[in-house]
Amino acid sequence: MTSPLLLPAAPRRRLLKAAAAGVALAALPPLSFAQAQRLAPNAKATLYAHRGASALRPEHTLASYAKAIADGADFVEPDLVATKDGVLVARHENAITDTTDVATRPEFASRRTKKTIDGEAHDGWFVSDFTFAELKTLRAVERLPKMRGTAYDGQFQIVSFEEVIDFVAAESAARGRTIGLIPELKHSTWFAGAGLPLEDRFVSTLKAHDYTRRAPVVVQSFETANLKALRRAGLGRPANVTLAQLVIAGGPYDRVRPADVAAGGGSVTFGEMVTARGLRDVAKYADVVAPNTRAVIPLGKDERLAAPTTLVADAHKAGLQVVVWTFRPENAFLAADFRSDAGPNARHDAGSVAEIRRYLETGIDGLFSDDTALARQAIDA
Repeated sequence: MTSPLLLPAAPRRRLLKAAAAGVALAALPPLSFAQAQRLAPNAKATLYAHRGASALRPEHTLASYAKAIADGADFVEPDLVATKDGVLVARHENAITDTTDVATRPEFASRRTKKTIDGEAHDGWFVSDFTFAELKTLRAVERLPKMRGTAYDGQFQIVSFEEVIDFVAAESAARGRTIGLIPELKHSTWFAGAGLPLEDRFVSTLKAHDYTRRAPVVVQSFETANLKALRRAGLGRPANVTLAQLVIAGGPYDRVRPADVAAGGGSVTFGEMVTARGLRDVAKYADVVAPNTRAVIPLGKDERLAAPTTLVADAHKAGLQVVVWTFRPENAFLAADFRSDAGPNARHDAGSVAEIRRYLETGIDGLFSDDTALARQAIDA
C-alpha cells in the first residue's frame, strides 16, 4: 500500500481525512507530486509554526509551541544545536545572548567569548560552551523586546529536542490530531568542526521515540551535505520523513553560498539553486525547497510586491514542494502594500493576513509564520 505520508502535505491531509472516513487507500496507485496536486488542486497549504508562535511567546519554548498548536499549526519547528555535552536543544542558533537571560547571570560571566560561525562574528554566550544542566538554569527572553514586549521573559526554560518531541506527542494525544515536527539542523559544518556533529545524535533521537517513528517529520537545513548524507543513509525513505532544502535568494542573497559549500571551497550559490536546473539538482536529494518569501514574490523599488518569480512553477516541475518563510505580523516585516501607518513596530493583523493570501495565490504548498492564528485565518479563508 502506498502510504499517504509519502504524498505532499496538502493532498496527504485530504487522503488521511478520507481514510478516517473509512475510504480504503490500499487500492490507490503510487502518485507523483503533479498527480497528487491534480487529485487535490484546492487542498489547503500546510502551516508551519516558526519557532512556535514566536510573535506571541519567547521562541523555542514549550509555551511558544503550545500557543502555536492551540492556534492550529500543522507542524512546529525546533531549530537544533548541540550543548557541550552533546544534547540537542531547541535554539535558533548557537548564540544565546539575545534569547536568554545569560547576560544577567554572574556565574556565567566568564563564559562570554567570541566565535565566528558560518562566516559571521559573534560576541557573547553560546550553547556549545554550556552543559545541558547549566542551560536548564537559564530562562528564555524575547528576541525582539521593543516590538513584541517582555511580558513572558524569565518564565520558560530552554528545552531539549527530546522534551519537544514528548510535548508534541502529548499535545497530539490530548487533541486527537497529528502534529508534525519540522526540525532544522543549524550550523552542521561548524558543529562537526567543534567535535559535536549533529546528524548521528539527531537520527538516534528520532529512532528512539515512537512518535517520531510514525508522525510526519520534515528535516530542514540551509546546508546541502548534511541532507545528502541523511538521504544516502536512508533518512527520508521512511514514510513519515521528508527532507527540505532551505534557500535564501533574491538580490544580494543570490550570491550567498551554503555554509558547507563555502567551507569546502565550492562555488554553488543559493541563486543558482533556485534556477530550474538548480531545483532539479535539489530534487535528487530533497523533497521540499523552502525559500524566503521575497524569492517567490520580490519587492519592487517602492517595497510593494512585484510580479511573482517562476520559482514555484519550476520547483513543482522538478517534483519539489515549496514551503516559504517567514510571515510576521509587524509592519517592519510586511511589504508596503500591507502596512498600516502605526509605525514599524506595530502589528497589522489584517495586512499580514492579506499578504499571506497573496502568496497563497502563487500555489505554494506551505508556509512558516510567527503568528499561527493569523496564518490559519489566511489559509482557511
